[in-house]
Amino acid sequence: MIVAATFVFLILFGMPIGFAIGLAGVAGLLGMGGMNFVAIGPSKIFNGLNIFPFLAMPFFILAGEIMNGIGITDRLVKLAQVLVGRFRGGLAHTNMLASVFFAGLTGSATADAAAFGRTLVPAMVKEGYSRDYACAVTAAGSIIGPTIPPSGLMVVYGSLIGVSIGGLFAAGILPGLVICLVCMGVIVIGGKRENLPKAARGATLGEVWQTFLSSITALLMPVIILGGILGGVVTPTEAASIAVAYALFIGVFVYRVLTVKSFYGMLVRTARITGVIFVIIAFAGILGWWMSFERIPQAIAEGVLGISSNPYAIIAIIICILLAVGMVMDITAILIILAPVLVPLAQEIGLDPIHAGIIFVLALNISLMTPPVGACLFVLSSVTGEKLERISIKLAPFLIAEIAILFLFAFWEDAALFLPRAFGFAQ
Repeated sequence: MIVAATFVFLILFGMPIGFAIGLAGVAGLLGMGGMNFVAIGPSKIFNGLNIFPFLAMPFFILAGEIMNGIGITDRLVKLAQVLVGRFRGGLAHTNMLASVFFAGLTGSATADAAAFGRTLVPAMVKEGYSRDYACAVTAAGSIIGPTIPPSGLMVVYGSLIGVSIGGLFAAGILPGLVICLVCMGVIVIGGKRENLPKAARGATLGEVWQTFLSSITALLMPVIILGGILGGVVTPTEAASIAVAYALFIGVFVYRVLTVKSFYGMLVRTARITGVIFVIIAFAGILGWWMSFERIPQAIAEGVLGISSNPYAIIAIIICILLAVGMVMDITAILIILAPVLVPLAQEIGLDPIHAGIIFVLALNISLMTPPVGACLFVLSSVTGEKLERISIKLAPFLIAEIAILFLFAFWEDAALFLPRAFGFAQ
């Protein structure tokens, strides 16, 4: 209770989440045995970061920064537009399809929301869409980014639980594509109600081909990353470094727009994003060790199993916990704190760790667009000037659809593990 109260108190008074986690862990160590236990804090901080796959995160982030900075976003949006722009609500469909293309570059929902909030939302408003609806479509599509690999959450989960990151990457492909298709269906169903505009004409085959050729360098990025990992040629960390080298080559020698000054800015932004994540991971090492010492994961597992032994009921409880906590807390911190607690519970009912991982990733990604602390909602509200509550209302049909997809893949193991099994990552 002291640890929980310390954490909540610090969060309410505005302390950054990483330091709040660390100080809550220190409070736990003090309660265990005073300063003698606190002395082991620095070693736990170091051990929390001393995991080799974590090196992939800054490389993936930097690769995404470079690809964004050299104008890849505009090329992918144009490709999506010539493919689906002819339908009613064409720009809304374009938004969704562009999120799929963009997913292979950044793996970040907030990066997608910020990029499309500055480009596609104004374009949609100009074409006759209401701004709150344009923001809702962008928010709904933004979670495709960290679902289809590469995904920072998957790297963190795989590193913490000791699960194949390649297997998690494979597991994320199908749910990400299903989210795109279902959300496009929601757009079609609500097209007349929202009075969505229709393009005057569709693109010709020549225009489609020319746009594809101009975008092929960007489309090769996820092929390089996923092909290397799923084919067993490279590790995720090696694939991330290759992605950076490829992005640099494209920016310097193909597009010739990458300068030393712009690259320095990309390095700074990468360092800031990575620093925030690594501070959370580092200080979570203290709290995680305290929780393990006090056998809290085992106590929670016993408590939940005491409520019900039905696997579907336990999966539903896990999902509800993740969605509820995700409404008020940073998703990386949630993953670091709750994964060691809930994954053993999932394994108690026979859930494959990769299957449990995709449940975690989908649930936490969905929480990025749920008020009151949905990061994507805040990003879009700040970028576009639209009120958060208006975006949330228009987002409701997409949110319901994505939660339904979450339960589908949570309860249907064969669908969740189809690709991991196909590539030999699961049985």
